[in-house]
Amino acid sequence: MAEGEENLSKTLDPSHPDPDQEMPPATEDLPSDDSDSDSDSEEEADEAADALRVQALQQALRNQPLHYDSHLQYINCLRKLGEIDKLRNAREHMNRLFPLSPNLWQDWIADEVSLKLNQGAEAFSEIEQLYERAVQEYLSVPLWCDYVNFVQEHDKLVSQCSPGGVTKMRELLERAITAAGFHVSEGSKIWEAYREYEQALLLTIDEENNKDHIRSLFHRQLAVPLENLRTTLMDYKAWEADQGNSNDMDAELDGVPPNVALNYQKASAAYNARKQYEDQLTSPVQSEADKLQHFLNYIKFEESSGDPTRVQILYERAISELPVSSDLWLGYTNYLDRTLKVASILKSVYYRATRNCPWISELWVRYLLSLERTKSSEEEIRSVFEQSLQCAFQTRKEYLDLYLTRIDGLRRRFSLDQEDFDFQLIRQAFMDASDLLSADLSPEELLSLHKYWAKLEINLGKDITAARGVWDNLIKKSGSTLESHQGYIAMEVEMGHINEARAIYKRCYAKRFAGTGSEDICHAWVKFEREHGTLEDYDIALKKVTARLNEVMLFKAQQESKGKADHSAVSVKESTNSPLKRKTDQKPNMKVQPPAKRRRQDAPKTQEKFEPDLGKMEIESEEQLQKEEEKGKEIKKPKAEFYDDQCTAFISNLNLRTNEEDLKYFFSDCGGVTAVRLVRDKVTGKSRGYAYVDFSDDQHLQAAIAKNKKTLHGAKLSIARSDPSRSKKSRPGMSGSFRGRGTARNFPPRNESKSSEEGRNPSKEEPSTDTGASGKEKKVTFMAPRSVMKPLGWNKKDGEGKVEVSGGAELKSNEEFRNLFLKK
Repeated sequence: MAEGEENLSKTLDPSHPDPDQEMPPATEDLPSDDSDSDSDSEEEADEAADALRVQALQQALRNQPLHYDSHLQYINCLRKLGEIDKLRNAREHMNRLFPLSPNLWQDWIADEVSLKLNQGAEAFSEIEQLYERAVQEYLSVPLWCDYVNFVQEHDKLVSQCSPGGVTKMRELLERAITAAGFHVSEGSKIWEAYREYEQALLLTIDEENNKDHIRSLFHRQLAVPLENLRTTLMDYKAWEADQGNSNDMDAELDGVPPNVALNYQKASAAYNARKQYEDQLTSPVQSEADKLQHFLNYIKFEESSGDPTRVQILYERAISELPVSSDLWLGYTNYLDRTLKVASILKSVYYRATRNCPWISELWVRYLLSLERTKSSEEEIRSVFEQSLQCAFQTRKEYLDLYLTRIDGLRRRFSLDQEDFDFQLIRQAFMDASDLLSADLSPEELLSLHKYWAKLEINLGKDITAARGVWDNLIKKSGSTLESHQGYIAMEVEMGHINEARAIYKRCYAKRFAGTGSEDICHAWVKFEREHGTLEDYDIALKKVTARLNEVMLFKAQQESKGKADHSAVSVKESTNSPLKRKTDQKPNMKVQPPAKRRRQDAPKTQEKFEPDLGKMEIESEEQLQKEEEKGKEIKKPKAEFYDDQCTAFISNLNLRTNEEDLKYFFSDCGGVTAVRLVRDKVTGKSRGYAYVDFSDDQHLQAAIAKNKKTLHGAKLSIARSDPSRSKKSRPGMSGSFRGRGTARNFPPRNESKSSEEGRNPSKEEPSTDTGASGKEKKVTFMAPRSVMKPLGWNKKDGEGKVEVSGGAELKSNEEFRNLFLKK
């Protein structure tokens, strides 16, 4: 290990003492050898634990390479252990995937400086390249100041004040002014660093040009609305006094050139107008949403002032604090497209935007269009397009927009340069889009894509056979929709291919289409022959169409009659099941069959035919999802293998690209994951957007539920305890395991013979009984209407639950109740 690496490892690892630190005097209060051995063992245990944690993080990153927090933890562990080579590789790998924050860059560069500071010009160049990469990621005034100081101290040409070194330093400082000099609250630090360098240069090279350069810097800074602008003015007047230009320090603008004084007053007024926005941004306690709103208000104000430089600086400030805000990146890129239109700036901003928010498809679409506007090469555009396809978007529609943007660009490029441009690129893009997206696009989107494809095959590819193949492929994929046939026919008619169009009509007129499609295609054929065919063609079409229309009408009539018959059957069934009502002309002393008897006679048939309608039950959303999952399983598992959902989390709103390994890694910090069940479509095998994760105990389950609303692959997850048993409890009065709306009654079977049922006198009927759980007979009295219970005196129960009428008489059966009702 090199000497610099040893020093860094000792600096990063607290177990290595500092050689320059003064050792404590040897006194009798020093710890004993036992305490030293204990501390050494504790340090060894900590190192072993850190090593195990590094291994775990390495495995986690192999499983989930885009997990940002795991990269940070891995780097911190390696930095603590002093693993120099692994640390450097980990930082490089993370920066390939993500932009690094200014703090991460400062830590990285500080470690490299301590390692390579004394290793010559090559080491200086490597650190300088790190600074160049760092200042391209986010706007950071401290990072720019560190860069300037590093070059000024360690670049030999700069320190020797050679002409080349002076030029290099001034160019670097001018870049810093452009990038951060208009930062209202911190930009003055860059100006001060520039002036300090020029003043130090003046002490070495006392030339009049240097004085003019310093004076120009003061004049430029006084025209920019920055904090502490009056302090800068006082510094300027003091410097002028040192140069022999006396002025009154008490008079603010005494000795200041008129044009500089005017610019200073304008800058002061501009700063005062912005001070309220700056105060809002520096508020100590505010959420990210509040800070975003403050930045958006500030940006709106700057856009109204009309200075693109200050607007750009403000966007850069906002992005450095809120790097994953898609609203900021979309607004920033839109502003640059409308105003600056500078190719280098646009490429840089779009590149950073897609690295910070790769899940926003609109940024990728704008990126491709921007590259086309700036006349970028085909290789560069294709590279960006391929990168965009690797991102995880929410919908297939977003992928379709990317493909169409790519195809539009290829079409425009082919139209400008047909000799050197291969149409196969356009055809391949269409083929890729069709293969990837056909299963998930709507019929309208699929039709639009293939219609565009066929059009370009004819107009640019000059291949009518390929265009027909496009339509044939669409008809196979779309299930013979009417619109696909109409589009195919329209293309042939537009090309003047009448016979080919007629052949399509003959193939599809007898097909069954949704709605009135069957009639529409028939009428369209007749119209086509009237406009383009001969009389013989017209007669043939009319004959076939007439027969086909008669078939369609007959089929619809049969369907309507069947529907009416089903409706009548339902109406009869409803009237049969309606409650029994006494006719108005029925005499009071007329003996009628008791309702209870009719119910008992019908009860067995009702029980045999009764099947609960699960579609009408009130089912919790989670239980319904579980039932749908079970329906999609081709092979049912044994009952012993079913999950009991005692410690299970239900996760919904998943990104469709999330798999079981992603969920295992997402809950790895909670621990205790025993199984992951991602629900998939039984036909396509694709994820349906929800899953169940089983945990070993309730403690780990609670830790998982605490991650509710966390984001995975750009989707905010909904996590809750899985508890389908809430809707599985049997309600009182329900037979078997039936659960649903209404009340299911247990109707007792009749034990009477057929002869006794036919010849029995209803007035002498024995009361029907039912046997409960206790084995005792119970009177069947459930037919008593509640609305007449109280007027009839049936208003109390005895201690055994038997219903009594007023006066203490026990109501023994429904027959007695009916007689009592008729007497009343």
